[in-house]
Amino acid sequence: MGEVLRARRVGSHEQARALEFLSAASDENLVLIDYVLRLGQSLGAGEVPPQVYAAFDGNRIEGIVALRPSVVLSSGLGSEARDLLIPYLLRIPSGLLKSDRELVAPIWKALESAGRRSMIDRIEIAYRLRPDAMVAAEPELPGVARPARREDLEELVHAARASLWEEDRPDPAEGDPQGFQRWVEGRLPRARIVSEDGRAIFVAYADVSRPEGWLVQGVYTWPEVRRRGYARRGMDSIVREAFASGASHVQLAVVEGNERALKLYENLGFEAFAELRTILFR
Repeated sequence: MGEVLRARRVGSHEQARALEFLSAASDENLVLIDYVLRLGQSLGAGEVPPQVYAAFDGNRIEGIVALRPSVVLSSGLGSEARDLLIPYLLRIPSGLLKSDRELVAPIWKALESAGRRSMIDRIEIAYRLRPDAMVAAEPELPGVARPARREDLEELVHAARASLWEEDRPDPAEGDPQGFQRWVEGRLPRARIVSEDGRAIFVAYADVSRPEGWLVQGVYTWPEVRRRGYARRGMDSIVREAFASGASHVQLAVVEGNERALKLYENLGFEAFAELRTILFR
């Protein structure tokens, strides 16, 4: 390397340089690309401003991490850049760490040594779907797929809480119901649902919707209607919308061992491309 590596926070004036670095592995860096593009932008209700740091060799970026809204590590983060960025990560009292499982291991070791404790620690399989691999859903599937509307908010709040209960995760709505509702309301423009008789029974969120790719998260089907085709209807609609908008691919992550979800996505043409480790800590 030409110079001693130095770390600093990435500002909106350095977006182009950061995006050039991340675009070398855009599928693996999709969340970081979204964070960098949001630097300096106005935020919606309940949104957390991105905090992004990078290790620089002169003006050349050697590695990037996000501290907020969640902890994300750039693909292929080298040990020298990682060690330089770890002190910034140690400032975080609690959060969600989610990246390639090999990259997460030394970061979590440092966080754990600093007194952080995990509430969830699991492996997830990252899947992606490209337009030429899409398998169309059957037209006779039930339900009506559509963007969420303001009148769906109460049902979406319930779904967000229920998904936390199923994973034995803390429910923020117990201590701050209004704040939790504002958070869900802030995600409303990204929500896609399937309804039956006017009632939402499936929801998923296009949390990243960029030409580089769409990232779908928060997928939830009401328990009493599972295995009836509603999730397939909803996901088929989302990937069609993504590709119609010009997205290069759609990606999502599935908890290792969730065979029902794996079958659904593989039947739609998704393929596995990475193993992630997700740690919710405090």
